[in-house]
Amino acid sequence: MQPYDLAGQLFGSDMARSRQKDPAGTFGRRMAALREGAGYSQRELAAELGISQRMVAYYEAQSDRPPAHLLPAVAEALGITSDQLLGIEPVSPRRKPTNARLMRKLQQVEKLPPKARNAILEHIDALVSKHHRED
Repeated sequence: MQPYDLAGQLFGSDMARSRQKDPAGTFGRRMAALREGAGYSQRELAAELGISQRMVAYYEAQSDRPPAHLLPAVAEALGITSDQLLGIEPVSPRRKPTNARLMRKLQQVEKLPPKARNAILEHIDALVSKHHRED
């Protein structure tokens, strides 16, 4: 018995291959471009995903097949949908944050428990208030 894709096409057939090709390039190239656009280094994205930097480099350079178990986490880290990561839907251009590191830290703060999150926000409010008085 031969494996078939969801559309009933034989895997490896010319028709199945032509439908799977992304005009923007391979999955790895797309992932690298999206990672760079989000302001991540390979090392930073790896830490966010809980994998090694070598695995991120492998997915970007050597792999034309996405790591299914990581798709949701990669998409969330990059601020896009899985369909956009896979090249099924276009990624709408967005303005790159002026301080990508700060934005990533704020995303990490959002994931904290409410008590810890509120303590950090109070500290930020105090710092901002202090600097406004000095101006």
